[in-house]
Amino acid sequence: MPQAEVFSPKGEKVGEIGLPEALFGVKPNKALMRAAVLAHLNAARVGTADTKTRSEVRGGGRKPWRQKGLGRARAGSIRSPLWRHGGVVFGPHPRDYSWALPKKMKRLALKSALSAKAQAGHITVLTGLTMAAPKTRDLYAFLKKMGVHKSVLIVTGEHEPNVVLSARNIPGVKVTTARELSTYDAMLKKHILITEDAVRKLEEALA
Repeated sequence: MPQAEVFSPKGEKVGEIGLPEALFGVKPNKALMRAAVLAHLNAARVGTADTKTRSEVRGGGRKPWRQKGLGRARAGSIRSPLWRHGGVVFGPHPRDYSWALPKKMKRLALKSALSAKAQAGHITVLTGLTMAAPKTRDLYAFLKKMGVHKSVLIVTGEHEPNVVLSARNIPGVKVTTARELSTYDAMLKKHILITEDAVRKLEEALA
């Protein structure tokens, strides 16, 4: 069973805990982890590039000159793709770049990411993490004491507004909940601080 150190909200070590084998003890599947990360990035991609076809370009309703008799090439519209300021052929149009990953694959990818972090010793469990008021200085001091202030993902059981507000101005720190945790988030940061409540919720959802 994977082991992780347990710390109090004050940054004091209180012992060790065995992590659920079904979540933190599987063999990491690198291919699935890569697929999950790519799916996340593609879903965030904004396909807003757009060009106008000849039917969308303004003007060109009148035939520029008569069909025969002038010695010039036949032309039906000044908005032809052959003309300057004409329409664009095969140009980009708004599209959705996202693609869905099957639910079982998503779950296994997340388990693989968590297991890889556990094997590397980059997962630390907290007995709890709540703040009475948003205090970036206090949270930064806590993370620095833990030695993870440069790159860390904080996973809480429930949404903690004060923790989120305290962390958003600290570079390299991100806060999420067990329900919203993704493979991309888990792989993005070097360390993961997860509360005991979040571990239980993850076990209920994924085990």
